[in-house]
Formats: sequence, structure tokens, C-alpha cells
Amino acid sequence: MTTLIVAFAAGAMLALAVLMAIVLGWANKAFHVETNPLVEKALDILPGANCGGCGFLGCAEYAEAVVAGDAPPTKCPVGGEGCAKALAKLLGLSLEEHYPYRAVVHCGAKYSDRLKHNVYHGEQTCRAANLVSGVQGCAYGCLGLGDCEQACPFDAIHVIDGLATVDYDKCTGCGACERACPRHIISMVPFKADRMPAIACSNLDFGKDVKAVCKVGCTGCGMCARISEIFTMEDKLARVNYDKYDPEKMDEYEAAMAKCPMKRIVYFGQPSAEDLAAVADEEAPPVAEPAFETTVDHVSWWG
Repeated sequence: MTTLIVAFAAGAMLALAVLMAIVLGWANKAFHVETNPLVEKALDILPGANCGGCGFLGCAEYAEAVVAGDAPPTKCPVGGEGCAKALAKLLGLSLEEHYPYRAVVHCGAKYSDRLKHNVYHGEQTCRAANLVSGVQGCAYGCLGLGDCEQACPFDAIHVIDGLATVDYDKCTGCGACERACPRHIISMVPFKADRMPAIACSNLDFGKDVKAVCKVGCTGCGMCARISEIFTMEDKLARVNYDKYDPEKMDEYEAAMAKCPMKRIVYFGQPSAEDLAAVADEEAPPVAEPAFETTVDHVSWWG
């Protein structure tokens, strides 16, 4: 009797498995969606970072948009120029001149530069601290709690001495740090050269109010704008018009930078040969070696 029951159960399971296989096979044909083979080829070209820097949810969605003609082949910040060229070649498109975008932090105040800085005991995130009044004197400056650092998938930005600092050897321009900053002091700048000038300040207050909270804030004097057209004044703050950037006018830009009384127009990006030469004679700090011991090893025992 037991053998009969087991055989019946096994037969029922086998029949159910066959039925499910038939149903699944039918469903696979009935609901099959044809995909454009170009989408798969475009997806193979993309780096697969799924960082969202292109403005789409991931590489797959961007690949579909590029093939459909709804997005240009130059939107992938991680793949860069090589990826753009490969996508353009795949789709038979002509590739217009474009530049990589990199993150720039529009604040230059480290802890020692801030004249008013209160101790914040709340949730240790920039997003939470930004909701609290009086966390620091400057209501526009970097909060230094590392939301941008946590958001970066490429380990390209770190908080150093209270200030978010970009590692341009690692930065791909994905824009994750820009989206994470609650004060919006990080922007994506077109790097038409290895180093680009930018305003390292975001304070929109009058000059006297800026000086009351920061040693290095832009006072809105407008000196830079009077020397070069690449600099403009908006809301009492100097800004850079990157559409007018011309590498042939570097002398003009540097003249404006030299006239800035607060030295807030600075270069971001790779260091120049002059910068490297200036520190060539400096010795690097010694590498700290781990010591596998505890405080117990130095205790004098009595008894």
C-alpha cells in the first residue's frame, strides 16, 4: 500500500513538472520581446558601472536610449572619450568635440579658515547637519561630514581637514558627489585642459559678512570680472563662464587670479610641472608600520 502511494505521488509530481514545462515554454514564446541586437552591442561597450552619471538609471537604460537616438554617445563619464567613439562608430554617428566633466568643490575653507564653527552633536551626515541652524558661521560652506565621500563609487573624494577634496586621478565625473551634497557646492565642470580655474567659494553674502565668518571667502569685489570676460559676478559671487574658456588666454586668466585679494580663483585638476617642481625637494613622511602589540605589553606588574 505504501509503495502504491509513493508511486502515485511520484507520478503526480512528474505530470505536474511536464505541465509546468509546457506552460513555461508557451509563455516564453507568447511574451517574448524582441531586443535590438545593437542594444546588446552598445551595452558591451559601456563600462557597466551603473553609476547614473549619464542621467539614466543604469548602463542598460542608457544603451537603449543611445540606440534609439534619444541620447548622444558622449554621456558616459566613466567610459570617457574611448567609449563615446566606440558607440558613435557602432551607430554610424559623427562625434562632435566634447570634454570630460569632473567634480569641483566650490569651497576652500578648512577648519583653520572658519572663524565661527560650533560643535555639532546630531546625526553625522551633511544632509542632517544642513537642517540645523548655526552649525557653522558660513551657511554656504562645506559641512565636512562626508556625504559626498560615502556616495562616490570610485573613492575619488575625501574629507581632509573638514573640506571635501577631489582626487582627480580617480574622479570619473559620474556626478554622485554633486547629487549627494545638500548645499550644492559641488558642480561638474568641463575640463578643457588638465587644470581648470574655478571659484573656491559659494558664499552669496556681502563682503563684510563673508569676512566675519571665513578667512578665505570671496568678498564679491568684482576685480576678476574687470580683467577677463571669463569671470562674471552673480549674486555678489564671482563665477566662471566655461563656454568662453580659451587656453590661449591663460595669461589673462592668471592676471585675474593674481588680482583676487582673497585668492579664491584656484586651479583644480592635475598639478602643473611648476607645482611638482616646487615640492620636488620635500621628503615624503615615513610610512607607518603596524606594531602588533597592545598597552598590556608596556605594563609593569606589581604584587
